Amino acid sequence: MALSVFLRRCCVRGEQELRRHLCSAATARDSDNADIVIAGGGMVGASMACSLAYNDCFADKRIVLLESAPDKGDFKLPERYSNRTCALNPSTATLLSTFGAWQEIEQMRCQPVRRMQVWDSCSDSMIAFSQEDMTEPLAHIVENDVILGAIMRCLRKAPNKVDVRFQASAKAYHIPSVAEDGESTKHPFVRVELQDGQLLDTKLLIGADGAQSGVRSAAKLHSLSWSYRQSAVVATLKLADATDNTVAWQRFLPTGPIAFLPLSDEFSSLVWTTTPDEAKHLLQIPEESFVDAVNDAVWHDRDKNEFADKAIDAVTTFLQNIVPGGTAIRQLPPTVIGVEEKSRASFPLQLVHASHYVRPRVALIGDAAHRLHPLAGQGVNLGFGDVECLTQVLEQAVFSGSDLGSLNHLLTYETERQRHNLPVLATIDGLQRLYSTDFTPVVMLRSIGLSTVNSLTMLKKFIIQRASA
Repeated sequence: MALSVFLRRCCVRGEQELRRHLCSAATARDSDNADIVIAGGGMVGASMACSLAYNDCFADKRIVLLESAPDKGDFKLPERYSNRTCALNPSTATLLSTFGAWQEIEQMRCQPVRRMQVWDSCSDSMIAFSQEDMTEPLAHIVENDVILGAIMRCLRKAPNKVDVRFQASAKAYHIPSVAEDGESTKHPFVRVELQDGQLLDTKLLIGADGAQSGVRSAAKLHSLSWSYRQSAVVATLKLADATDNTVAWQRFLPTGPIAFLPLSDEFSSLVWTTTPDEAKHLLQIPEESFVDAVNDAVWHDRDKNEFADKAIDAVTTFLQNIVPGGTAIRQLPPTVIGVEEKSRASFPLQLVHASHYVRPRVALIGDAAHRLHPLAGQGVNLGFGDVECLTQVLEQAVFSGSDLGSLNHLLTYETERQRHNLPVLATIDGLQRLYSTDFTPVVMLRSIGLSTVNSLTMLKKFIIQRASA
């Protein structure tokens, strides 16, 4: 009796071991291998793939780009402007130029920003930025679709071929350094399990999959996040007069900033930050009422604070005596006469920042690592900065013969980018909070500060240099 039970147990154990062995063998057969897998084929993820594809160091590396959206083929420039745009700074333009995407953008369409004027609705304080000779733009306004279309064009003709998998999304990520069911996985590489059942093993997984990053979640990288309880209303605006439209306008209202970003001589892109209820209202009202609301937000003086204005007059007079000619001349913003059909939309605003951008065999870039308020237009530029830095770090790893997924060099990327990104996030978050009130003492302090900076040319040059990096 005891012997039969023993034999039966041995058979069961042998069957389990055989099944485990067969399953392991099948997994080994079915899995595909790559040196680098990039999750997310948006602007930042696609540019990461392009940056590697045009670098000779990665000529013998297998790179896979996973994009959940379908392949749209070669990008065709639409007649109408898109309502989602970016303000690309000079550093981003330089990065895109290294693999030809900026040249593609210039052949399609983009609009230079040669001057920027920012002013407060609660006082007469303002600040204006421009390059001294006005020949070099502060930035270029480009539609998101144009940027991505240009990058994908370059990716298709890259010297190092990238395996771009459209309509491919991950079901799960199995990361060696992350405990699973209480135990660390013994598999040496990251295993990506796709929705269609395919398995993909990689030495390095790059998460470029947005603010709700699945890679960040699977890697158990802690993130700090909060909602601003605001929404950004976007639209394409038609201006009253066809002029040399190269000025970016931004006015701070108590509910949030409203900005006009130039698209052409006749059109500008609207980014209006306001409360969720007001955003919903702005999307529902007729076009004529919407145009009236936009013009009113830019021109009205209902928020003016008498005490702040008196303080500004005194400070301005004092500064003009100390720094003659330092104060920039105020220009009047354009009048809006129409809005492109079906261009109105809105999206919620939040701050997201990962405490760490890396762990062994994993790196985060773009919104997966950080997402910030759009008031300064720096979000996507930070993402492109991540691409440039990570490319350089991986290039050094290849030169030294290191493992691409080694934490030693990935930490270099994290350190460099956090030193750059954190001050930007903190500054923009602070500005958002500073300008989200009409409390008189705060209005006076911020108004005096804005007018003072506007009078100090050297300080404005420094700000421009930091925003361009």
